[in-house]
Amino acid sequence: MHSNQKEPRNVVPSKKKQHYTIRPELRDYLLKFDREVKLPVQYSDLMRFNLKTPLRDKEGCDTLWYTVYYDESEMKELFPNLTYIYALMNTDGDTAVMEHLSVARIDYCTFANTRPFRVRIINRLNDNYDHFYVKLADASRVYGLELEHILSPNRISYLTDGNTLIEEHIPGLPGDEFISRRLGTSKFNQIRICKEFVKFNERCFVRLLGDMRSYNFVVDITPDIEGNQYRFRAIDFDQQSYEGRLKMYLPHYFKENLALVQLGMQHMDLTTMRQYQEEERSLIANRFRTGHYRIEELFRVMNIDTIAPDQKVKQLGKELSSYHKNPTFKTCTTMGQLVFEYLSQIVGKRQG
Repeated sequence: MHSNQKEPRNVVPSKKKQHYTIRPELRDYLLKFDREVKLPVQYSDLMRFNLKTPLRDKEGCDTLWYTVYYDESEMKELFPNLTYIYALMNTDGDTAVMEHLSVARIDYCTFANTRPFRVRIINRLNDNYDHFYVKLADASRVYGLELEHILSPNRISYLTDGNTLIEEHIPGLPGDEFISRRLGTSKFNQIRICKEFVKFNERCFVRLLGDMRSYNFVVDITPDIEGNQYRFRAIDFDQQSYEGRLKMYLPHYFKENLALVQLGMQHMDLTTMRQYQEEERSLIANRFRTGHYRIEELFRVMNIDTIAPDQKVKQLGKELSSYHKNPTFKTCTTMGQLVFEYLSQIVGKRQG
């Protein structure tokens, strides 16, 4: 958590996020960087299911997802096209790999803002399976995916076509499950967990990605010579630069993440925490410089785009000005300008 904000207090996001369509300038950007392609399936095609049943986990609990079913005539056209999209995402459309792939299941979630479909693709030769998601395209989510791809240690694969968004599945243990089952580990592993949560907290704050409650991120666990390596990865980008409250962009303020905060207070002092924050800011600054051509093109659009109500932009600008003691934030008129100002401030410090 941030060094001058010692007591975690819960914050609650807006109940219903406003949907923002992709403007022509953003569409041009997506075309230039091979994100916008012609897809054989649109989001509306998947809405033509005729039956849905609740999907439950291994313990029999409701997952808030439904498994959906289609008429046989729909399946004959839909399923091969979904398999092709999977090949497009993973092998640049090499249809030779499609022979052994098929759609095993399609799930639908009405709880999320983008009302996603989750498509399970199975390899019939070895029964191995993978997933991808079909969602309603939202401009703020696209900006979030791009910023994650450019500024984080992770790479994101996604495609757009009109109002349809295809996203890869991001592997990892769901954050809420990780917190409930994996924190009782060795002290060495706990220290590594704390370090990575601080770095994740910093990444979200710098690029203004909000609502990182435990079920909106996953933890990638890699066995190492001594203990494990951990990486926190965002999986929900709906709240990219949308909320007006600064605390919405700091994961340690959510009650769902309280156990991670308490673990950090147990194993880290302020000096250590500041060190990890500065390490992450240096890495972000390096990624910014490395990808500055792409970033400049992205912000040329994002700086003029509307992805949040005006009153939220003003509120966040005021709070960022107070937090950083920098009045420039109050002059920003869009969320894109706020993000770019924050990033520029970090890069400028590293160059100075």
